[in-house]
Amino acid sequence: MTQTTNPPPATAGLGHRRLGVPSITLMIIAASAPLTVVAGGVTTTFAVTGVIGVPIGFIVLAAALAVFAVGYAAMSRYVTNAGAFYAYIAQGIGRPLGVGASLVALVAYNAMQVGIYGLFGFQLSMFLEAKFGLVTPWWLWIFACIVVVGVLGVNRVDLSAKVLGILVALEFAAVLVFDVVSLSVAPAGVSTAGLELSNLFVPGVGAVLSFGIAAFMGFESAAIYGEEAKDPKRTVARATYAAVAIIGVFYAFSAWAFTVGIGPSQIAEASATFGPDLMFVFMSEHAPVIVSDLMQVLFLTSLFAALQSFHNAVARYLYALGREGVLHRGLGAVRASSRAPWAGSVAQSIIALVVTLGFVIAGEVLGLKQDFAPTEFLYPVLTMFTWLTNTGAMGLVLLMGIIAIAVIGFFRRDRRGHGPWPTLIAPLISAVVLFTVFALIVANFNVLLGQAETTPATFVLPALLIVPGIAGVIWAYVIRRRDPEQYSRIGHGIEEAEAEAFEPELRRGL
Repeated sequence: MTQTTNPPPATAGLGHRRLGVPSITLMIIAASAPLTVVAGGVTTTFAVTGVIGVPIGFIVLAAALAVFAVGYAAMSRYVTNAGAFYAYIAQGIGRPLGVGASLVALVAYNAMQVGIYGLFGFQLSMFLEAKFGLVTPWWLWIFACIVVVGVLGVNRVDLSAKVLGILVALEFAAVLVFDVVSLSVAPAGVSTAGLELSNLFVPGVGAVLSFGIAAFMGFESAAIYGEEAKDPKRTVARATYAAVAIIGVFYAFSAWAFTVGIGPSQIAEASATFGPDLMFVFMSEHAPVIVSDLMQVLFLTSLFAALQSFHNAVARYLYALGREGVLHRGLGAVRASSRAPWAGSVAQSIIALVVTLGFVIAGEVLGLKQDFAPTEFLYPVLTMFTWLTNTGAMGLVLLMGIIAIAVIGFFRRDRRGHGPWPTLIAPLISAVVLFTVFALIVANFNVLLGQAETTPATFVLPALLIVPGIAGVIWAYVIRRRDPEQYSRIGHGIEEAEAEAFEPELRRGL
């Protein structure tokens, strides 16, 4: 929003070559929150749809996303930018749409992150009350968590990677213990009903895929860390493929274990009765109580890991947009000691704080008017979590569909030695699949929000994505008119040589 064409010294670049394939893969998996998905997402899908084929649904989605990853990974070898979606679309389709996409991505990632805060605060508050009789407001723990996440966000990214790696490993261990117990106590034997395609493609399959795609959100974020990867040309692609394979197989196996442990004919009813607590209720009946308690604690750390991962993604988007002057250049500042995007990190923390305060105040005010808003408004899982995370998932699926088209555009004139599969066929297939899933999300949005009928939220929440996207396209044309040189930089970041030239100033910075 300035006509200065040279980037300020503080934007000289993130910490280079700190992240390898394992670190980025773990951060991707952390964003998808494995324990949260299995305990919450899987049970919700069973309860709402009544479809037994939820496990095989994860395999179908993983296969579709693997096809998307083919073109996405090919393009990642030539586009290294913390703005990821923003840069891919700007270079593959055009700068105006790239800027519009960047604002959609910001809203989507913020919605995912802040929505998870709602579930985190509620679950921690309920856990402390159930185990220790300590009654606390759910929002208190959100504010405390915002501080911890923010502190990690302004420090070295490999510190976040190490913390998330430990938490993800514990999550996997907890879910695998549940899987083993489920398979060992199967009331009806080890049934394969959940893995049969005939039990997926039934009425309700659209809702299953709509819920399921949200479980993978975050897998596309490998490109966000491209500037900090040890070998961007290979690391991003390998981390993306690894994340899709691990997440897809793990979710499918665990969801199947759920059907075996509870029983295929009882899983939908049990999920509707207990919701996310079904896993912990099941474990308390078939294992020592301490195991169930530990799993509930790990459920909380799973949410924390997802919060940190999405926070890092938003901070890097803000950094990329500030660096290129699309947003205020101050957002492009990095911290000299850690090379972390501190301004973007602080901005994301403020956004989370403000939105949480909005839900707290609205809950207090509207909760007093029972004829206007039900008491459930005070229940952050039904509003803050459900509304925002589903809105975020909708936005990210839309962006991935556009990215698939951008890959085709990027390689249209020069395939750079690649064949038609990664440059045309795979992106085209994935575009069709992703836009179909997006249409299913739109068609089932009331179901995803837990609403029996259309409400203002049905239209307001998608508008939170669409309006900024349109505004971004308009803003790109304003930049082009005001400063053509700055416009030419959109989606292209800073060249390595430029970053090195600013290194002395950076060291004298923050």
